[in-house]
Amino acid sequence: MYRVFEALDELSAIVEEARGVPMTAGCVVPRGDVLELIDDIKDAIPGELDDAQDVLDARDSMLQDAKTHSESMVDSATTESESMLNHARAEADRLLSDAKAQADRMVSEARQHSERMVGEAREESMRIATAAKRDYEASVGRAQAEADRLLENGNISYEKAVQEGIKEQQRLVSQNSVVEAANAEATRLIDSAHAEADRLRGECDIYVDNKLAEFEEFLNGTLRSVGRGRHQLRTAAGTHDYAVR
Repeated sequence: MYRVFEALDELSAIVEEARGVPMTAGCVVPRGDVLELIDDIKDAIPGELDDAQDVLDARDSMLQDAKTHSESMVDSATTESESMLNHARAEADRLLSDAKAQADRMVSEARQHSERMVGEAREESMRIATAAKRDYEASVGRAQAEADRLLENGNISYEKAVQEGIKEQQRLVSQNSVVEAANAEATRLIDSAHAEADRLRGECDIYVDNKLAEFEEFLNGTLRSVGRGRHQLRTAAGTHDYAVR
């Protein structure tokens, strides 16, 4: 079968590499090479088919053997499972009978034991109830006395706390008055500081403006003096004053 596929691959390669015929979808292939490959395929196919048939025959034989073996194993397993099932059923019946007998015996013993325990528990519960009643009455008396004492102490503590709360309230009210006065004074001082800053800023602006005006007047006087000096120099030299018109 390998030679068949090899020859087919060579045929595909020849067709793909063949020169095409203009204006058609056909191509020119070497006839001798193609016929030789076709003969190889014809010669190889019968042998490959025989090999394939041998493989199929061997497969059918193996399948038949496997089927026969599996049927034999199934029959053996069925027989063995039925035997084991019968044995297990008999063993289960025996165990169930033994368990039932043991359970009946344990139930009888448990009933006797429970009746004895119930009698003892009833006697113990009556004794405990009597003792508990005595303890309860004693505890109630002590609890009542303790409750009265705690109530009295609580009333005293309540009155004390109320008085202290009133004093603290008065102190906080006084502190609030002081805080409000301090806030008012702080607001007044801040407003006064802003007003003083505005006044000083205005006076500073006026002072700077006056100084700049004086400096401007001084500069103008200096420029006039310089101009007169230059004019006198030109006049003394006998030149015309072209700069001043």
